[in-house]
Amino acid sequence: MTKKSVIQRNLKRINLFKKFIKKRNLLNNSLISKFYINLLPKNSLKVRLRNRCSITGRSRGYFRFFKVSRIELRKKALKSEVSGFFKSSW
Repeated sequence: MTKKSVIQRNLKRINLFKKFIKKRNLLNNSLISKFYINLLPKNSLKVRLRNRCSITGRSRGYFRFFKVSRIELRKKALKSEVSGFFKSSW
């Protein structure tokens, strides 16, 4: 389980990104306002966002399609909560 502060920090960045995306796109398209883009918060950049598991907050081994980590995906697959997944054996 990830620390609660790390999860909250990432949620704050997601909210800032959503809040300033229109303004940032507007400023990027105009040549005059390159100075004003520096006045926006740095945490509103898409680069600062981190994909995290929606259940545990784990950042490594993240599956974008399911929005969970590999560990949680395996648990769900073993419980048959994800269609098309089954445990392989060879």
